[in-house]
Amino acid sequence: MKNKKRASILTTLSISAALMLSACSSEQGSSSSSENEQGEKENKLEEKVVIYSPHGKDILSKFEQQFEEKYQIDVEWLDMGSQEILDRIRSEKNNPQADVWWGAPSVNFDQAKDEGLLKPYEPSYAGSLAEGFHDPEWHWSGTSQTPEVIMYNSKELSEDEAPKDWDELLDPKWKDEIIIRYPLASGTMRTIFSAMIYRDFKDSKDTAAGYEWLEKLDANTKEYAANPEMMYNKVAKGEGKLSVWAMPDVVMLKENKNYPFEFIIPESGTPVLTEGIAVVNDAPHPKAAEAFYEFVNTPEAAKILAEEFYRIPTRDDVEGLPEWITETEIKSMDIDWKVFQENSDSWMKYWDENIKSGEKEIKE
Repeated sequence: MKNKKRASILTTLSISAALMLSACSSEQGSSSSSENEQGEKENKLEEKVVIYSPHGKDILSKFEQQFEEKYQIDVEWLDMGSQEILDRIRSEKNNPQADVWWGAPSVNFDQAKDEGLLKPYEPSYAGSLAEGFHDPEWHWSGTSQTPEVIMYNSKELSEDEAPKDWDELLDPKWKDEIIIRYPLASGTMRTIFSAMIYRDFKDSKDTAAGYEWLEKLDANTKEYAANPEMMYNKVAKGEGKLSVWAMPDVVMLKENKNYPFEFIIPESGTPVLTEGIAVVNDAPHPKAAEAFYEFVNTPEAAKILAEEFYRIPTRDDVEGLPEWITETEIKSMDIDWKVFQENSDSWMKYWDENIKSGEKEIKE
């Protein structure tokens, strides 16, 4: 009897243990399943992503289509000037509408960073970017380099006739021959104008010479166009023979749209912008934002941007770049971009209020 009782107790214990193990296994399985579901939920991309960019319809439409095909996510984009984007993101700080800011000079991104408008994000390709091509805390990273140039209508001027340097634009013979993109809305133009002030300011700490230069340029300027397309069309039609603009855009317009444009890289040196990308702080679609950020900066994307849209990539691992990139010599102007960040707003405000001829501003 004793042995039978012991066996009965052992059997009971075994059954109890089995039930406990089964319960634990069920709980662990349930917990594991719950964790997996939570992980999938956290990694799942949102239903759409909103992009603010100055890159133009052609670039934005192409990458919209490719991203939507890969991720089945709706891409919404708004095309406007770099400064307009900064102003808009400022105004939306308490209720962000954009997820990604794609395209603007690094100075604009630094301003946004200081105002708490950007979320740090270190991309998977961080090792391919040199130190100068990203924010130290990764609030933005560089996507392309943009040299600024003198653009001219090649039907109206030969290469020999076109100005070779910035100061030649001030020659009275160019009066009413220059069409300028309205600078206050444009990161490109704000950079060019600020660079003209900075040339003397860096040593003298005085803006007088730079403002005098802008006054003389204003005297030769026929119109300030409200957007790039207006400026392109007016120069292409010969309403003005000259402008100053970003080299990649000039090459793209010539090669892809047969505009009669050529460019001169100023002999004394030119500002070379680092164009960037950033995730907006408190973006409504943060996972989709990071996916888009990565997508438009793969080596394949960088090569498309170089070959089809004439962008010079910042990544050092993009192979087979076009000859116009590998063989073009560019003398870069030595610039302290922190000085630009601190002063460009006040410099442009002075230009707008004291130098610009108001009757030359053409509205949309």
